[in-house]
Amino acid sequence: MTLKSAALFALVGMILLTVLVGAGFLRDLVSLASGAIAPVAVLTSGIHFLASLGVTVFFYVFHRAHA
Repeated sequence: MTLKSAALFALVGMILLTVLVGAGFLRDLVSLASGAIAPVAVLTSGIHFLASLGVTVFFYVFHRAHA
């Protein structure tokens, strides 16, 4: 496995994970609006979403740099 194919594999995995974490974040926002969960839970979910998005962008840039 070359570095380029490993970066692509990691990018695809992170895209899928980011979509999953983003859906959870949206679910938490809707739950917060209806009063079902505490704001701290939404904050935690938002931090996870931003971290996942950041790693996805890193892998995208890394993959493009080794093209």
